[in-house]
Amino acid sequence: MKRHVLWRWRRWAPGVAAVAASGFIQLGAQEAGPAPGQGVTLDQLVRLALEHSPELRAAQAGVDAAAGRAVQSRLWSNPELELKAEEWPVGGGRGFADAKQTVGVAQTVPFPGKKSMERRIGGAEVKLSAEELALRRTEVVRDVKAGFFRVLASERRVEVARELAEVARASAEAATKRVEAGAAPYQEQLRAEVERDRAQAELRRFESELAALRWTLATRVGLPELSEARLVGALSESAQKALLDNDGRGLLASHPSLRGAQAALERARLAGRRARLEPYPDVRVAVAGGRLGETDQSIVEVGIALPLPLLDRGKGRQAEGGANVRMAEEELRRVRLELQRQWAGAQSRYRAAAEQVAVYRERALPKAAEALRLVQTGFEEGKFEFIDQADTQRVAAETRLAYHEALLELNLAQVELEALLEPQTPEPPAVP
Repeated sequence: MKRHVLWRWRRWAPGVAAVAASGFIQLGAQEAGPAPGQGVTLDQLVRLALEHSPELRAAQAGVDAAAGRAVQSRLWSNPELELKAEEWPVGGGRGFADAKQTVGVAQTVPFPGKKSMERRIGGAEVKLSAEELALRRTEVVRDVKAGFFRVLASERRVEVARELAEVARASAEAATKRVEAGAAPYQEQLRAEVERDRAQAELRRFESELAALRWTLATRVGLPELSEARLVGALSESAQKALLDNDGRGLLASHPSLRGAQAALERARLAGRRARLEPYPDVRVAVAGGRLGETDQSIVEVGIALPLPLLDRGKGRQAEGGANVRMAEEELRRVRLELQRQWAGAQSRYRAAAEQVAVYRERALPKAAEALRLVQTGFEEGKFEFIDQADTQRVAAETRLAYHEALLELNLAQVELEALLEPQTPEPPAVP
């Protein structure tokens, strides 16, 4: 696959290549997926997504298309070849030989400033496309990270659900034996069997969710065959103080969505300035040479055609340009407010999840483990029934399940904050 290089853009739009680099993605040598049975890490998944994501490939094609339009915008229209035979006598004489014959070239000359403005508009469109590519890249990386952590958390849920299903099964068997021995009423057996069936249904639900999350992650990467890959990694169990203390105001200014809105505003302003030049007509200049048929005398003709802006003065285009500028200004303001809202929401969730994780880790989990230890000891000493031990095991497992849910929320909020603060802007390749 060809390597896209930015040096081609520098010919016609100085400075545009540096901006387009913020959205550059190299589609060169592709990294192969993991070997069968080999685990895949988060970093590997991110690299694979950057190579294989159809969304990023489409966005890169959009940048290339904008670059092509920008190149085209700097070109004048093609000259016209004119062949004429005039005053051709009919009904006598030599016919065509007596006609005035000319061969010439006509060229439309744009009004000064129009083409330079169109070139600048083309450069602004490349900027916008590049920022859209950078935004898609940031979103893909964010979604891959979030999907990775969702799969890890789902795997932990499945493990806990299997433990709960096993505890419920053993409890149902013990209750059945107690009822058969006449040591317990029949409703105790029914209660245990209902709990067993509920635990098995919950396990199947968690397993189905895990399969769906694996497919979602694999398709986001762009490689469906990764749906069965073993993930290597762990959920972060503590919050980063730097993220909790950061207000995000300065760093959000570098987000691709904000840069894209600024590029769109720049393009709208340039288009508005171009619309103000619309009433000024382009001049058509023609030069021709030939002969007079009757005398064979050589002649030269020069012509100039100038459209008169009487009926169309471009008022509609100027009004449209002004409205587009106002719309782009409001869109920039909306994007800035939206980024602030996303930051505030993600940081609030991050702080709340960090507090929940701390409560579970420091209080709930140790207490659940201690309660299980005491009940198991008492069961061995004959102080507790089997059903008491099973209930305590279930409570301990459910506490672990809630802890993993809090861990997932902590990691998802961290991914959101990192995507807002650290947008993915790869370096352009070296110019050959």
